[in-house]
Amino acid sequence: MANQRLRALLRWTKWADWAIAAVGFTIIIFVLTFFFDSSSTDGAASSVNLPASDLVDLTLLHNAEDRGALCLDGSLPGYHFQKGFGSGSNNWLLHIEGGGWCNTIESCSTRKTTALGSSNFMERQVSFSGILSSDPSQNPDFFSWNKVKIRYCDGASFAGRPESEFKNGTNLFFRGQLIWEALMDELLSVGMSNAKQAFLTGCSAGGLAAVIHCDDFRERLPQHATVKCLADASFFLDELYISLYLHVNLFYLEVVTCMGVAKSLDRNCLSRMGNSRCLFPREFIKNIRTPVFIVNPAYDFWQIRNILVPDVSDPQGYWQTCRLNIHSCNPNQLEILKGFRNSLLNALSEFQQKNEAGMFVNSCYIHCQTWMAETWHSPSSPRINSKTIAESVGDWYFNRGAVKLIDCPYPCNPTCYNMDFTRH
Repeated sequence: MANQRLRALLRWTKWADWAIAAVGFTIIIFVLTFFFDSSSTDGAASSVNLPASDLVDLTLLHNAEDRGALCLDGSLPGYHFQKGFGSGSNNWLLHIEGGGWCNTIESCSTRKTTALGSSNFMERQVSFSGILSSDPSQNPDFFSWNKVKIRYCDGASFAGRPESEFKNGTNLFFRGQLIWEALMDELLSVGMSNAKQAFLTGCSAGGLAAVIHCDDFRERLPQHATVKCLADASFFLDELYISLYLHVNLFYLEVVTCMGVAKSLDRNCLSRMGNSRCLFPREFIKNIRTPVFIVNPAYDFWQIRNILVPDVSDPQGYWQTCRLNIHSCNPNQLEILKGFRNSLLNALSEFQQKNEAGMFVNSCYIHCQTWMAETWHSPSSPRINSKTIAESVGDWYFNRGAVKLIDCPYPCNPTCYNMDFTRH
């Protein structure tokens, strides 16, 4: 099953590759949202009152139109909600899907014709797995909680503002902040206002949204509630490309400028540096008051393929086979990738000193790891110190122990899932 899902991920990633222009150069965005069927299991799951179906329906935000909370194309945003049961009835876990960003009229216009910009293209049912699973063998700490998968359709990590919409007939709606606010109000109205425990999580661009809105999430919930946040594969680095003349910071600058994102960013960060820098977690996570857990591969394939060595920076194809499969990297390339790992650890060093911070940084060539059972919690899941990601996150969330786990450099961890893009 694991190999089948990883092959499916490769096929989906190939379908989802798309280019967007950024200040005179091209960044290839691998849109990382995942729609896989959960495998049914026997045992403990059969003894509890699980939902009748593994599929969870799409709900369109009821008051969205009145509040102007719209996807890029003007359609209603959506989410999938599975009601909690038993001891989890008053606990809430929210997961924001990922999917990159758009930064220009052209890229946003393309995006609005996909599920990442319009609910008209979203699946009406999705399966919940990994951190969203209702199977205790797959999700031991959060299986019975109320769970919400938030669909991502604004293109700016739920931080865009309508003041920046173009008035030239493009019909693009930059309403990410309004979607976030309307969604929170709706979930509060259906029971989240009584939450005893709550957990805001997200993958990639969705994880960035989770940390951007983490303190706001805390403020909307009861004071007595335990509230924490998690960002999975979202610690994007402000690094030069391997060619040394291109920089991802320029891309983020266009996202911020195009979508009016600055007003949604941390004010302390904005007072110290430019707007685009404040989209990088390193620059604002130090100011977040709510406890945050970082799950991040030290060899994040999205960052390596799009920030460190995008196609445009390697015209001779020196990195082609290495980018496709880390096992094909030569010693010099592995040393450069180790340097990228060191940059990540350096960027995390200040965050690591926070008492309430949690970390799981493994040395795998993968991107998001919380959404799928095979990487979240299974007999073959990646481990550090014999702990899966699920066990580590649970230990941290429930204060069973401090969790700041950092793997040794590649290829030391035999439990890793390493993506192989040569198979498609």
